[in-house]
Amino acid sequence: MNAISFSQVTRAYGDVLAVDGLDLGIPPGRTVALLGPNGAGKSTSINMLLGLLRPTSGQIKIFGETPERAIARGDVGAMLQEGTLIPELTVAETVGFVRSLYPDPLPLDEILRMAELTDLAGRRAGRLSGGQTQRVRFALAIAGAPRLLILDEPTAAMDVESRRAFWDNIRAYAAQGRTVLFATHYLEEADENSDRVVVIARGRIVADGTAAEIKAGVGGQTVSFTLGTQSVAGLDALPGVIAVEITSGRAVLRTSDPDVTVDALYRKTTLDVRGLEIAGADLEDAFLALTQES
Repeated sequence: MNAISFSQVTRAYGDVLAVDGLDLGIPPGRTVALLGPNGAGKSTSINMLLGLLRPTSGQIKIFGETPERAIARGDVGAMLQEGTLIPELTVAETVGFVRSLYPDPLPLDEILRMAELTDLAGRRAGRLSGGQTQRVRFALAIAGAPRLLILDEPTAAMDVESRRAFWDNIRAYAAQGRTVLFATHYLEEADENSDRVVVIARGRIVADGTAAEIKAGVGGQTVSFTLGTQSVAGLDALPGVIAVEITSGRAVLRTSDPDVTVDALYRKTTLDVRGLEIAGADLEDAFLALTQES
Protein backbone atom coordinates (compact mmCIF):
# COMPACT_ATOMS: atom_id res chain seq x y z
CA MET A 1 0.00 0.00 0.00
CA ASN A 2 1.37 3.39 -1.01
CA ALA A 3 1.71 6.21 1.45
CA ILE A 4 0.40 8.57 -1.27
CA SER A 5 -1.63 7.64 -4.33
CA PHE A 6 -2.97 9.99 -7.03
CA SER A 7 -5.10 8.23 -9.67
CA GLN A 8 -5.98 10.29 -12.75
CA VAL A 9 -6.48 13.39 -10.59
CA THR A 10 -7.57 16.64 -12.21
CA ARG A 11 -8.39 20.00 -10.71
CA ALA A 12 -9.98 22.67 -12.86
CA TYR A 13 -10.56 26.36 -12.22
CA GLY A 14 -13.13 27.22 -14.85
CA ASP A 15 -11.53 26.35 -18.18
CA VAL A 16 -8.03 26.13 -16.69
CA LEU A 17 -6.63 22.74 -15.65
CA ALA A 18 -4.27 23.34 -12.73
CA VAL A 19 -3.73 19.58 -12.37
CA ASP A 20 -4.21 17.42 -15.46
CA GLY A 21 -4.61 13.66 -15.03
CA LEU A 22 -1.98 13.25 -12.30
CA ASP A 23 -0.90 9.66 -11.58
CA LEU A 24 1.57 9.31 -8.71
CA GLY A 25 2.37 6.60 -6.21
CA ILE A 26 4.82 7.07 -3.31
CA PRO A 27 5.69 4.05 -1.13
CA PRO A 28 6.07 4.45 2.63
CA GLY A 29 9.44 5.52 3.98
CA ARG A 30 10.53 7.61 1.00
CA THR A 31 11.61 11.26 0.90
CA VAL A 32 10.31 12.83 -2.30
CA ALA A 33 10.91 16.32 -3.70
CA LEU A 34 8.11 17.89 -5.72
CA LEU A 35 9.48 20.45 -8.17
CA GLY A 36 7.89 22.75 -10.74
CA PRO A 37 7.75 26.37 -11.86
CA ASN A 38 5.19 28.79 -10.45
CA GLY A 39 1.73 27.77 -11.64
CA ALA A 40 2.79 24.18 -12.34
CA GLY A 41 0.20 22.68 -9.99
CA LYS A 42 2.40 21.89 -6.95
CA SER A 43 0.42 23.86 -4.37
CA THR A 44 -2.90 22.69 -5.82
CA SER A 45 -1.73 19.06 -5.56
CA ILE A 46 -0.59 19.57 -1.96
CA ASN A 47 -3.86 21.28 -1.03
CA MET A 48 -5.83 18.36 -2.48
CA LEU A 49 -3.60 15.91 -0.60
CA LEU A 50 -4.42 17.79 2.62
CA GLY A 51 -8.15 17.81 1.89
CA LEU A 52 -8.21 21.60 1.52
CA LEU A 53 -9.36 21.24 -2.10
CA ARG A 54 -11.36 18.48 -3.74
CA PRO A 55 -10.32 17.02 -7.09
CA THR A 56 -12.51 17.80 -10.05
CA SER A 57 -12.04 14.12 -10.97
CA GLY A 58 -9.88 11.21 -9.94
CA GLN A 59 -8.98 9.77 -6.56
CA ILE A 60 -6.42 10.52 -3.84
CA LYS A 61 -5.51 8.07 -1.08
CA ILE A 62 -3.18 8.35 1.93
CA PHE A 63 -2.27 4.95 3.38
CA GLY A 64 -5.36 3.59 1.65
CA GLU A 65 -7.73 6.17 3.15
CA THR A 66 -9.20 9.45 1.96
CA PRO A 67 -7.16 12.51 2.94
CA GLU A 68 -9.85 13.54 5.41
CA ARG A 69 -9.77 10.20 7.26
CA ALA A 70 -5.97 10.00 7.24
CA ILE A 71 -5.72 13.49 8.71
CA ALA A 72 -8.38 12.73 11.33
CA ARG A 73 -6.32 9.69 12.42
CA GLY A 74 -3.23 11.88 12.87
CA ASP A 75 -1.33 10.23 10.01
CA VAL A 76 -0.49 13.53 8.29
CA GLY A 77 1.50 16.56 9.39
CA ALA A 78 1.94 19.65 7.22
CA MET A 79 4.20 22.69 7.16
CA LEU A 80 2.72 25.20 4.73
CA GLN A 81 4.01 28.53 3.42
CA GLU A 82 1.25 30.49 5.14
CA GLY A 83 0.00 30.42 8.69
CA THR A 84 0.09 32.90 11.55
CA LEU A 85 1.08 32.02 15.10
CA ILE A 86 -0.73 33.51 18.09
CA PRO A 87 1.73 36.26 19.12
CA GLU A 88 0.92 36.21 22.85
CA LEU A 89 1.66 32.50 23.31
CA THR A 90 5.14 31.18 23.97
CA VAL A 91 6.74 28.60 21.70
CA ALA A 92 6.23 25.86 24.32
CA GLU A 93 2.57 26.84 24.83
CA THR A 94 1.92 26.83 21.08
CA VAL A 95 3.54 23.44 20.50
CA GLY A 96 1.99 22.00 23.65
CA PHE A 97 -1.51 23.01 22.59
CA VAL A 98 -1.15 21.49 19.10
CA ARG A 99 0.34 18.20 20.33
CA SER A 100 -2.59 17.84 22.75
CA LEU A 101 -4.91 17.50 19.75
CA TYR A 102 -3.31 14.23 18.60
CA PRO A 103 -3.92 10.72 19.97
CA ASP A 104 -0.24 9.72 20.25
CA PRO A 105 1.98 12.82 19.99
CA LEU A 106 5.73 13.09 20.36
CA PRO A 107 6.99 14.27 23.77
CA LEU A 108 7.19 18.07 23.99
CA ASP A 109 10.92 18.06 24.78
CA GLU A 110 11.63 15.88 21.76
CA ILE A 111 9.64 18.15 19.44
CA LEU A 112 11.47 21.25 20.67
CA ARG A 113 14.82 19.52 20.31
CA MET A 114 14.14 18.32 16.76
CA ALA A 115 13.03 21.79 15.70
CA GLU A 116 16.02 23.49 17.38
CA LEU A 117 13.63 25.38 19.67
CA THR A 118 14.69 24.29 23.16
CA ASP A 119 16.37 27.62 23.92
CA LEU A 120 13.35 29.52 22.56
CA ALA A 121 10.66 27.59 24.46
CA GLY A 122 9.78 30.57 26.66
CA ARG A 123 9.80 33.22 23.93
CA ARG A 124 6.48 34.62 22.72
CA ALA A 125 5.64 33.90 19.09
CA GLY A 126 5.27 37.61 18.33
CA ARG A 127 9.00 38.11 19.04
CA LEU A 128 10.32 35.40 16.71
CA SER A 129 12.30 36.08 13.55
CA GLY A 130 11.16 34.70 10.20
CA GLY A 131 13.50 31.73 10.40
CA GLN A 132 12.48 30.97 13.99
CA THR A 133 8.82 31.09 12.98
CA GLN A 134 9.54 28.51 10.27
CA ARG A 135 11.08 26.25 12.90
CA VAL A 136 7.93 26.55 15.01
CA ARG A 137 5.83 25.58 11.98
CA PHE A 138 8.02 22.52 11.57
CA ALA A 139 7.53 21.66 15.24
CA LEU A 140 3.75 21.89 14.79
CA ALA A 141 3.94 19.66 11.72
CA ILE A 142 5.71 16.83 13.59
CA ALA A 143 3.88 17.26 16.90
CA GLY A 144 1.49 14.37 16.24
CA ALA A 145 4.26 11.97 15.08
CA PRO A 146 2.67 11.72 11.61
CA ARG A 147 3.54 8.86 9.28
CA LEU A 148 3.41 11.34 6.37
CA LEU A 149 5.05 14.76 6.59
CA ILE A 150 4.22 17.34 3.90
CA LEU A 151 6.42 20.43 3.58
CA ASP A 152 5.75 23.39 1.26
CA GLU A 153 8.84 25.62 0.84
CA PRO A 154 9.98 24.68 4.37
CA THR A 155 13.28 26.58 4.52
CA ALA A 156 12.04 29.96 3.29
CA ALA A 157 13.46 32.72 5.53
CA MET A 158 16.00 30.38 7.13
CA ASP A 159 19.69 31.23 7.11
CA VAL A 160 22.29 28.75 5.86
CA GLU A 161 23.05 27.28 9.29
CA SER A 162 19.36 26.87 10.18
CA ARG A 163 18.66 25.30 6.79
CA ARG A 164 21.43 22.73 7.28
CA ALA A 165 20.17 21.85 10.76
CA PHE A 166 16.61 21.59 9.45
CA TRP A 167 17.53 19.00 6.83
CA ASP A 168 19.57 17.04 9.36
CA ASN A 169 16.42 16.79 11.45
CA ILE A 170 14.26 15.83 8.47
CA ARG A 171 16.64 13.00 7.58
CA ALA A 172 16.53 11.79 11.20
CA TYR A 173 12.72 11.91 11.17
CA ALA A 174 12.49 10.05 7.84
CA ALA A 175 15.01 7.43 9.02
CA GLN A 176 12.34 6.11 11.39
CA GLY A 177 10.36 4.83 8.39
CA ARG A 178 8.25 7.92 7.86
CA THR A 179 7.35 9.41 4.47
CA VAL A 180 8.29 12.98 3.56
CA LEU A 181 6.99 14.97 0.58
CA PHE A 182 8.42 18.45 0.14
CA ALA A 183 8.07 21.20 -2.45
CA THR A 184 10.95 23.64 -2.80
CA HIS A 185 12.46 26.25 -5.10
CA TYR A 186 15.93 25.46 -3.71
CA LEU A 187 16.92 22.80 -6.21
CA GLU A 188 20.11 21.93 -4.36
CA GLU A 189 17.90 20.88 -1.43
CA ALA A 190 16.01 18.48 -3.66
CA ASP A 191 19.28 17.12 -5.03
CA GLU A 192 20.83 16.54 -1.62
CA ASN A 193 17.86 15.47 0.52
CA SER A 194 15.50 13.36 -1.57
CA ASP A 195 15.34 9.71 -2.60
CA ARG A 196 13.20 10.68 -5.57
CA VAL A 197 12.36 13.81 -7.55
CA VAL A 198 9.03 14.45 -9.26
CA VAL A 199 8.93 17.39 -11.69
CA ILE A 200 5.54 18.89 -12.58
CA ALA A 201 4.82 21.36 -15.40
CA ARG A 202 1.38 22.55 -16.48
CA GLY A 203 -0.29 20.13 -14.12
CA ARG A 204 1.47 17.02 -15.48
CA ILE A 205 4.47 14.95 -14.42
CA VAL A 206 7.33 15.56 -16.86
CA ALA A 207 10.03 13.64 -14.95
CA ASP A 208 10.10 11.12 -12.12
CA GLY A 209 13.19 9.39 -10.75
CA THR A 210 16.26 9.92 -8.64
CA ALA A 211 18.04 13.24 -9.03
CA ALA A 212 20.88 11.43 -10.80
CA GLU A 213 18.50 9.79 -13.27
CA ILE A 214 16.80 13.07 -14.08
CA LYS A 215 20.10 14.85 -14.61
CA ALA A 216 21.35 12.06 -16.86
CA GLY A 217 18.10 12.05 -18.83
CA VAL A 218 18.70 15.53 -20.23
CA GLY A 219 22.29 15.00 -21.26
CA GLY A 220 23.78 14.75 -17.86
CA GLN A 221 27.38 15.89 -18.40
CA THR A 222 29.43 18.44 -20.28
CA VAL A 223 32.87 18.35 -21.84
CA SER A 224 34.38 21.79 -22.36
CA PHE A 225 37.72 23.12 -23.60
CA THR A 226 39.33 26.32 -24.84
CA LEU A 227 38.42 26.70 -28.51
CA GLY A 228 39.88 30.09 -29.36
CA THR A 229 39.70 30.71 -33.12
CA GLN A 230 39.54 27.04 -34.07
CA SER A 231 36.64 25.74 -36.15
CA VAL A 232 33.64 24.10 -34.49
CA ALA A 233 32.90 22.00 -37.57
CA GLY A 234 32.24 18.37 -36.71
CA LEU A 235 31.90 18.77 -32.95
CA ASP A 236 28.18 18.02 -33.08
CA ALA A 237 28.94 14.71 -34.83
CA LEU A 238 31.22 13.36 -32.10
CA PRO A 239 29.95 10.25 -30.27
CA GLY A 240 27.62 11.02 -27.37
CA VAL A 241 27.28 14.74 -28.17
CA ILE A 242 23.74 16.06 -27.78
CA ALA A 243 24.38 19.79 -28.15
CA VAL A 244 27.24 22.21 -28.73
CA GLU A 245 27.54 25.70 -27.26
CA ILE A 246 30.29 28.29 -27.68
CA THR A 247 30.69 30.55 -24.64
CA SER A 248 33.47 33.11 -24.19
CA GLY A 249 35.88 31.25 -26.44
CA ARG A 250 35.12 27.83 -24.93
CA ALA A 251 33.36 24.93 -26.60
CA VAL A 252 30.83 23.25 -24.32
CA LEU A 253 29.67 19.82 -25.48
CA ARG A 254 26.63 18.38 -23.69
CA THR A 255 27.06 14.63 -23.85
CA SER A 256 25.43 11.41 -22.73
CA ASP A 257 28.83 9.67 -22.48
CA PRO A 258 31.79 11.94 -21.67
CA ASP A 259 34.32 9.10 -21.96
CA VAL A 260 33.60 8.34 -25.61
CA THR A 261 33.28 12.05 -26.41
CA VAL A 262 36.72 12.87 -24.96
CA ASP A 263 38.29 9.87 -26.69
CA ALA A 264 36.87 10.97 -30.06
CA LEU A 265 37.87 14.57 -29.41
CA TYR A 266 41.53 13.55 -29.24
CA ARG A 267 41.51 10.71 -31.75
CA LYS A 268 39.17 11.92 -34.47
CA THR A 269 39.79 15.69 -34.63
CA THR A 270 42.84 17.83 -35.30
CA LEU A 271 41.88 20.36 -32.64
CA ASP A 272 44.40 21.62 -30.12
CA VAL A 273 42.44 20.69 -26.97
CA ARG A 274 43.49 22.72 -23.94
CA GLY A 275 41.85 23.45 -20.60
CA LEU A 276 39.67 20.33 -20.78
CA GLU A 277 36.94 20.10 -18.12
CA ILE A 278 34.30 17.45 -17.51
CA ALA A 279 31.35 18.41 -15.34
CA GLY A 280 28.04 16.88 -14.40
CA ALA A 281 24.88 18.82 -15.15
CA ASP A 282 23.16 19.97 -11.98
CA LEU A 283 19.48 19.60 -11.17
CA GLU A 284 18.82 23.21 -12.17
CA ASP A 285 19.99 22.44 -15.74
CA ALA A 286 17.67 19.43 -15.88
CA PHE A 287 14.77 21.33 -14.31
CA LEU A 288 15.03 24.20 -16.80
CA ALA A 289 15.31 21.82 -19.75
CA LEU A 290 12.28 19.78 -18.67
CA THR A 291 10.00 22.69 -17.81
CA GLN A 292 10.93 24.72 -20.88
CA GLU A 293 10.21 21.74 -23.12
CA SER A 294 6.84 21.39 -21.46
